[in-house]
Amino acid sequence: GEREEKAVALSTVALSFAEGKHWCYLSQKCHDPHCQEPRQWDQMYEACSGSGQSPINILTRKVQHDWTLQPLRFREYSTRPDSKWSVENNGHTVQVNLKGSAATIESGGLSGSYKAVQFHFHWGNGDGAKSTSPGSEHSIDGERYAMELHIVHIKEEFPTIEAALANKGIAVLGFFIEVRKGLGFVRIRGNKTEMSALCLDSLIPNIEDLGSFYRYTGSLTTPGCNEDVVWTLFEKPIQLGLDQIQAFWLRLYFGGTKDHWMVDNFRPVQPVGDRIVRKSDANTPSLPAKVLLLLPSAVYLVLCLIQ
Repeated sequence: GEREEKAVALSTVALSFAEGKHWCYLSQKCHDPHCQEPRQWDQMYEACSGSGQSPINILTRKVQHDWTLQPLRFREYSTRPDSKWSVENNGHTVQVNLKGSAATIESGGLSGSYKAVQFHFHWGNGDGAKSTSPGSEHSIDGERYAMELHIVHIKEEFPTIEAALANKGIAVLGFFIEVRKGLGFVRIRGNKTEMSALCLDSLIPNIEDLGSFYRYTGSLTTPGCNEDVVWTLFEKPIQLGLDQIQAFWLRLYFGGTKDHWMVDNFRPVQPVGDRIVRKSDANTPSLPAKVLLLLPSAVYLVLCLIQ
């Protein structure tokens, strides 16, 4: 049914193998010629050709400054849950399901309280030496970053992701990850493991650095591309060392064998159309990103996937 399809869409697990066709990224097409890359997603999921799709390129000269967009309130983001989290290579990304997490967000222009249910990453590629190609899905004035972290939340009143998708109850926090100069785990598709839960705020910049953000209404960036998703993209990027970023694309694989690196797992930007992107005007102190806490958390995640 439709609800089941929506659940599959959010967890980004490809189950549409009818006639050998399933969705993929362009970087997979060489090794998997029958898969449907982003320009073909609408052949499988009609919503992917909608007018409110994500990701987008945000033009700062066109954003609407909105003084009413107050900083988000993060609740229980600094609490470490007792439950283990499941870590999965689902053939498209590394996804961590936040079982037992009580972390929620509210305020910041959101209608109600949203609970964190999972997070995942999108990243680019590199030659294994000093250079990287960007892998973030969103861009600011055409500039893309090395990676992007998405923390997916659903409205608290909904028991499941399926119910939230059916009732416009999804909010995603997007964080750009930039290279700072100077995870039997989950290397191949279908593998799962568990990890000790972390405090969610150990993955993101300091809360006081998160008052400046962009807000727009878009979609899931994976099939079925469900729309009416509330996007919050934070201006301040997370910083990771090059070796930490390379740990993703040098140790993870798309398929069920170790012959195809998981790289360039992002959807190209979609037309903004007549949508308005709003920007909060909070005075954000210019403090260094939370490098010391973030790096161990990211390293831990990758180690969970590759040991």
